[in-house]
Amino acid sequence: MKTPFSQTPPVLVALAAAFMLLQGCAVNPVSGDREFVLVSEDQEIAMGAQGAESVRQSIGLVDDAALQNYVQALGMTMAVDSERPELPWSFGVIDDPTPNAFAFPGGYIFVTRGLMGLMGNEAELASVLGHEIGHVTARHSVAMITRSQVAQIGLGVGSILSPEIAEFSEAAASGLQLLFLSYGRDAERQADDLGFGYALDNGYDVREMPNVFASLQDASQLAGASPMPNWLASHPAPAERIQRIEKRLDNLDQPLGGTRVGEDEYVGRIDGMVFGVNPRQGYFEENRFMHPELEFRITFPQGWQTQNLAQVVLAGSPDQDAVVQLTLAAGSPSEAAEEFFAQEGLASSNVDSRSINGLSAVSGRFQAQTANGELGGRAAFIAHENRVYRLLAYTPADKFSRYESAFQQTIGSFARLTDRRALAKQPERISIVRTPRAMTLDEFDAQYPSVIDMERLVLINQLSGPNVTIPAGTPVKRVVQAR
Repeated sequence: MKTPFSQTPPVLVALAAAFMLLQGCAVNPVSGDREFVLVSEDQEIAMGAQGAESVRQSIGLVDDAALQNYVQALGMTMAVDSERPELPWSFGVIDDPTPNAFAFPGGYIFVTRGLMGLMGNEAELASVLGHEIGHVTARHSVAMITRSQVAQIGLGVGSILSPEIAEFSEAAASGLQLLFLSYGRDAERQADDLGFGYALDNGYDVREMPNVFASLQDASQLAGASPMPNWLASHPAPAERIQRIEKRLDNLDQPLGGTRVGEDEYVGRIDGMVFGVNPRQGYFEENRFMHPELEFRITFPQGWQTQNLAQVVLAGSPDQDAVVQLTLAAGSPSEAAEEFFAQEGLASSNVDSRSINGLSAVSGRFQAQTANGELGGRAAFIAHENRVYRLLAYTPADKFSRYESAFQQTIGSFARLTDRRALAKQPERISIVRTPRAMTLDEFDAQYPSVIDMERLVLINQLSGPNVTIPAGTPVKRVVQAR
């Protein structure tokens, strides 16, 4: 006989919820309210440390000790005055040209050099770091992790108690994403408010804060991203955020005269910083990847999506069902191949030593059992300039024949880079010039040419257009080709 779901399950669910509440109540450091969390502070710090190390390894930090120390010192000034001064706060600039900033649990905060190049002064940087500090002090990531775990526990309890609703668990879990979207917007608004307060309390001119949102909006539009409706975005729309900050400025009951903007200090720190992709770390020309420092080249299949990270170069098929990845391997080609093909759950065939464009190599086919099914692929281990490169190309086993030719062509294209132009290619860099007189950006560009177009020059200088008059003595960014 079935027990009606409307009888005992609510009691058991209530008992389970009560147990979790007893185990997980904590006081929010910002609001002072008691809240339900399933992550301790030690766990929060450990998760953040792991995530931060992953970013350092996979993306890498900008190789500029003075810049890193500057951002660390500025961030620490605000963090030690926050509601959680005891955390192991860490601030860094990562070597990514995309404008962004983010925080890991426990106080690990990063800003990209792409965003550094977009901002114009220290007050703007303080507002960005303050915003990310706010995410940490208010434990936003902890709350999100807890809500996710509770949702999974709740659905699991319901499914166990009533098999009839098990089929709805997946649909319910998908629906929770909308709940998290709403929570995300609220968290972003709170982080904006906290960042405003941290920057203001540390003497910064918070009238500069809206400039960051405006620049991010302009950068997004210039990159071709279509604006999302407010109710669909995980962040509030930039226009909404600007409006909220301006309203708070209007209601501010303290004078802002004498607060710090820090334009000279800031632009001095980013003068000479790499702008855009750094070709010395490898770069793409269409589907061809070249690495001037490591002196190799490789051609990926036409039309595939590609990405160059600190430790891996990736290419994915248009249908997202095949991948080629290039990394370094330990040992000689034969040693690296032996270790790879000897893995449990992996079957190899046609493994042999060969020469690929004059380079010693070992390659072969493999099939591997994974949690998501069987994979089929090719692996190659190629020696070049005292390093061994590992090329893995794989797809679901039933699609291997479709991609085998593309895999072989990609592996066979790995070769020494001998093109003098490619070997000598240098990055573009930001150069700061003070205007000798009042002039428009058009006039500035005529006298101090940049290698980027006028739209991007307007963007990085936070101007409304090329015909705006810039006062004499103003530091202006241009982008030049390094030699």
